[in-house]
Amino acid sequence: MSPSEHKSVDSATSTPLVSMRGIDKIFFGSYANRGVDFDLMSGEVHALLGENGAGKTTLMNVLSGIYAPDAGSIALEGREVSFRSPRDAIESGIGMVHQHFMLIPVLTVWENMLLGMSGVPFVMKKNEIVERIRALSERYSLAADPEARVWTLSIGEQQRVEILKMLYRGTRVLILDEPTSVLTPQEVRDFFSALRIMTAAGHGIILISHKIDEVLSISDRLTVLRKGRRVDAVGASGVTREALAEMMVGRALKRVKRPEPSRGGETIMSCEGLRARNDRGVVSLRSVSFDLRAGEILGVAGVAGNGQGELCEALSGLRAIDAGLITFKGERVSGRTPREFIRRGVSYIPVDRKGVGLASNMNLRENVALKRYWKKPAAVRKIFMNWKYIDGLTGRLTDMYDVQANSLSSPVRALSGGNIQKLMLARELSEAPAVILAMHPVWGLDVGAAEFVHERIMEERARGSGIILVSEDLDELMEMSDRIMVMSGGTVMGMVERPGGVTKEEIGLMMAGETMEAAR
Repeated sequence: MSPSEHKSVDSATSTPLVSMRGIDKIFFGSYANRGVDFDLMSGEVHALLGENGAGKTTLMNVLSGIYAPDAGSIALEGREVSFRSPRDAIESGIGMVHQHFMLIPVLTVWENMLLGMSGVPFVMKKNEIVERIRALSERYSLAADPEARVWTLSIGEQQRVEILKMLYRGTRVLILDEPTSVLTPQEVRDFFSALRIMTAAGHGIILISHKIDEVLSISDRLTVLRKGRRVDAVGASGVTREALAEMMVGRALKRVKRPEPSRGGETIMSCEGLRARNDRGVVSLRSVSFDLRAGEILGVAGVAGNGQGELCEALSGLRAIDAGLITFKGERVSGRTPREFIRRGVSYIPVDRKGVGLASNMNLRENVALKRYWKKPAAVRKIFMNWKYIDGLTGRLTDMYDVQANSLSSPVRALSGGNIQKLMLARELSEAPAVILAMHPVWGLDVGAAEFVHERIMEERARGSGIILVSEDLDELMEMSDRIMVMSGGTVMGMVERPGGVTKEEIGLMMAGETMEAAR
């Protein structure tokens, strides 16, 4: 069924909890939103979908008081409102839980609840505050200890605190930005149950997500944006995954096929008994051992913060190890510099695109040169740059990977998140690497861009690269991987040799700290 065959759904039977009409938002002469209408009813989960740059975040920033609209109106239960700040929006009952949590780690849960609130008395009654938080936690099935310090909580628990913080402030409209990206399958199930409790109590939930299957399982309605305009609003029960993807990108998408089983090429990289610490000096890798074969994708599953980042940094020479051995094609490379890893053909796609992957203040061609400035043909006599060659290479890569930029001299910070990711991918795959360390390569990308990235990764696999794919999206790992290594607390909980032979729930239990035998 094509998108045009779906019946549009608009809220005409009762007064919407939120009504946005004709919203325009302009940045530097370009429309981020143009004439957008959006409704949210009391007691519903309404998903907001669209490609990167479609205007989803901008629209929600307008609703949450971060931006003022250049045209259009916002009404709450039929009453027109205008927000000058996020505090105005919260006091009107609209709160946004961002993907990166806004909590102070050294403070307790109850102290975080009060930060930024107006009307807090000088002398606070801690016991009353704690009891109120406990009551909210019990009512909405969002377990959280009010007296625990935030740094001691898991990622899932911190998310519950962020939601409780909004409920504590009396918000009726909750905007959730990619809320399941940090959760195990079991936590996702519990989280969705909590959302249903909230909607039953009359709250309206706006869900921004790239996980179409999850969106279809929890949403009542879906609104799709494309290039700043609303494409349609449809009921979740009457739309397919394929039709939604087509509405988002304007064309039919090809779903990545599960790769044929790897024939088990030579071991290209291995580590044995790897032990390393994180930036705070805490042990984050505990005796990690595995082999990576040529021509295979080794998926790494785990909740964020369980050693995946430190593992990729160690395997690229960016993090010193306390113990253990890393070998590349039988040669010991432990303790070598990052440049030595690059020379051997190790490419690293980090999750921190602007902080680690690229230099934000440098332009496109300078960022492309970062991985080759010391060698020919990018370097002439080792001290001069061959800018003619670099310009030509950058032009070819940006065309090949469809990187949208005003010019090759544009600073990377001016690019959208999707274009930043594609530029980094283009640079890292441009020299036929032997090993690719890919951390969340489609994180934050729309379905069209994700399809493109997955196709490039599969091409590198077919060429013979060994690929370590780190992701918190189990659907992605199970579709793409030849094997899946599951990590929890810096320890390998098990190696799934046949991803098609296990369930997401079993992998989720291992992500939560169970051994493979116990999970089964």
